[in-house]
Amino acid sequence: MRRAKNVSDRRNESAVRAARKLLVAAVLLASGFFGGCGAAKPSKYYQLTIPPSVAPVEKADTVPITLLLGPMMTSHLYREDRIVYGNGGEELGLYEYQRWATPPAEMIQDVLLRELRNSGRYQAVYFRRSGIQGDFAVRGRLYDFKEVDGSQLTARVSFEMEMRNLKTGVTVWTHYYSHDEPVASKNVNAIVGALDQGVQRGVSEMLASLDQYFASHPAK
Repeated sequence: MRRAKNVSDRRNESAVRAARKLLVAAVLLASGFFGGCGAAKPSKYYQLTIPPSVAPVEKADTVPITLLLGPMMTSHLYREDRIVYGNGGEELGLYEYQRWATPPAEMIQDVLLRELRNSGRYQAVYFRRSGIQGDFAVRGRLYDFKEVDGSQLTARVSFEMEMRNLKTGVTVWTHYYSHDEPVASKNVNAIVGALDQGVQRGVSEMLASLDQYFASHPAK
């Protein structure tokens, strides 16, 4: 009887030791998991300079038309929020923790809408949505919006815009823009600033080109 009891005690002790080992392993695993989470590097978010919305002021040379701004088409890279870099060739990469607050294609579309409205050159400017009537539809394609490494570090912005007459369905105006803005240092803040400058410059050129079109093709 005593022997049976000793065997039973030894078995209980072995079970207790095994349970303790499992508990210790679980605690260590949990500590490693939460320690790793705590050590994760926080993401930083950036955005372009979006002009403030101002009350429209009709000017003497306001073109009596309604412009509808369509989406900016682009590759999946610029429909996401991570900042893109490349070497000027075919190789591209993405920053892990430096991200845009809004995907680039959407930010540039917002800049275009605000600048077109704030210019006071057009009777009305809206995003193109179902149910909204307009005279001309403007849309674009974003080709490049990235850091380019090379002998000179630059920020490359390139896009193409076109405008279609909604009554005739004919494309009546196009404008292509491409610019490499020098970057002073290998610093994300500097790269973002250079990309922002490239966009602002491109939008200004685009607006000037659109003005020239309507100056030579008065709306009837």
